Amino acid sequence: MTTQQALEELLSEIRVIHGDGDIPLHRPVFAGNERRYLVECIDSNFVSSVGARVTEFEQRVAAYTGCAHAVAVVNGTAALHVALRLAGVRRNDEVLTQALTFVATCNALAYIEAHAVFVDVDRDTLGLSPSALGSWLRTNAERRAGGTYNRSTGCRIAACVPMHTFGHPCRIEEIQSLCAEWGIPLIEDAAESLGSKVGDRHTGSFGLMGTLSFNGNKVITTGGGGMILTNDPARAARAKHLTTTAKRPHAWEFFHDEVGYNYRLPNLNAALGCAQMEMLPSMLRVKAGIAERYATACERLGIHYVKAPPGAASWLHSIVLDDESQRDWFLKVSNERKIMTRPIWRLMSSLPAFAKCQNDGLANSNWLEQRVVNIPSSVPDHIARTLTP
Repeated sequence: MTTQQALEELLSEIRVIHGDGDIPLHRPVFAGNERRYLVECIDSNFVSSVGARVTEFEQRVAAYTGCAHAVAVVNGTAALHVALRLAGVRRNDEVLTQALTFVATCNALAYIEAHAVFVDVDRDTLGLSPSALGSWLRTNAERRAGGTYNRSTGCRIAACVPMHTFGHPCRIEEIQSLCAEWGIPLIEDAAESLGSKVGDRHTGSFGLMGTLSFNGNKVITTGGGGMILTNDPARAARAKHLTTTAKRPHAWEFFHDEVGYNYRLPNLNAALGCAQMEMLPSMLRVKAGIAERYATACERLGIHYVKAPPGAASWLHSIVLDDESQRDWFLKVSNERKIMTRPIWRLMSSLPAFAKCQNDGLANSNWLEQRVVNIPSSVPDHIARTLTP
């Protein structure tokens, strides 16, 4: 069987799993109490950022991830922006991160006017490589009074932001050790990895802070929405203050003690989030079943399927093809047949806004950019209708 024939067989398997008609890459599932909670929220008149569902959603996510505190915000980018500020990242600081990521990771840095330094990823996890990170630090960094600095630029290295790509944890424990050794704050971009653990710890709980996203295409959604995770009560309180326009609590006065952000999650969105959290275990079980079917089919067909490690959940399922031309053929054929597939993101280092950022060559990142394709990853309609909280 040729590779093209194998990919044709994979498209047939996708049809078997997901059914007829247009097959999206990933769509939301509202099969629980979403409608009821939304109506209750509307009837209460508390639809903006003040409301009981916001607090409940934060408590549910904190309990699920094992973090002491969770602060709900309008999206994952806002969560990362505030986390960077809380970590002390300032203008012209540098942040070590990966070029193989969604643009939000780097946009959050740009909001602070900090600069990304791109370090390569591992081919198996698709996330920041501790080997590449350690090599870059030994070659380029030095400890001084006040922190770790880049020898060539003289800039302070103020944070490290690895991203758990498609829900698959990077080697976060090794990265955590390196950051501790070099005195660099660790902030996890766990936007895509709700439901993924390393050992008995949820992603987003290893660093100083972690961030989640609840965009419409994530495992669970609040329409838009994000969360800052931390075990530090002082940082949690400051996150809530900054994201509520830095307004001092008062019954009627409006006094804002610094520049803040209108980033708090509305109660309407949090109502959706509470219902979605009730559905999360069921949805993760279904998605794990789909992952197993894909893995079995790809092994039979000789296609490289990116498996999640034990304890982790795939948000988006991925295959790695032989080269760029094969990738482009598969993308064209699948989308013409109304089966939505997508390439992995363009490397951040190739985008105009970040093209001048320092990088380490990004050999694995470039290799993956040319070959990785996401395939349909939703809970299928016929299964979604059977789910209950």
